Amino acid sequence: MSIKDNFTPDEWFKVMTGPGRAGAAVVAASPSGLTGLVAEARALSDALRAAVSADTRTPLLEAIAADLLGTAPDPAVMPHQERARNMQEALEQSLENVRQAAWLVSAKASPEDSAAYRQMLLSVAERTANAAKEGGFLGFGGELVNDRERAVLDDLRRVLNLGDAAPTPGEPSPDGSGNSG
Repeated sequence: MSIKDNFTPDEWFKVMTGPGRAGAAVVAASPSGLTGLVAEARALSDALRAAVSADTRTPLLEAIAADLLGTAPDPAVMPHQERARNMQEALEQSLENVRQAAWLVSAKASPEDSAAYRQMLLSVAERTANAAKEGGFLGFGGELVNDRERAVLDDLRRVLNLGDAAPTPGEPSPDGSGNSG
């Protein structure tokens, strides 16, 4: 039995999209120009690749790696996701998706998998934030991580419960019901 079997298809979709949503939260907090956006997207994919390729990866990260290397899912069978109407909504939706994904992993996988997944999510966000300078002009000035990006990274640390114990399965689920499904 694969660790993936612990999750419903919709739950696994949330787990798989968690890293992208962690990076998207940073991007939404402080959108860059085209060059910055490309650098941030590359940093996101590089961080994800590094996490799932590490020698120390857990069974959950191995399952994620296998799916990333597999055939892309058919868009017709993917769960519906509400589109954000503005960057603030995109940020809020991304943080909520990260929170749900981290909760699902903590409820349905081992503590080692949960810790590795949460660390991967934060690493993706940090590398995305550090990928491009913000607030400069023609490449001059600006800062690598601005106040809005730092605030999102702090929010993600809180959401991911890093530094504290992982959420236990007895805590309310993402929908508030206490049930994982």
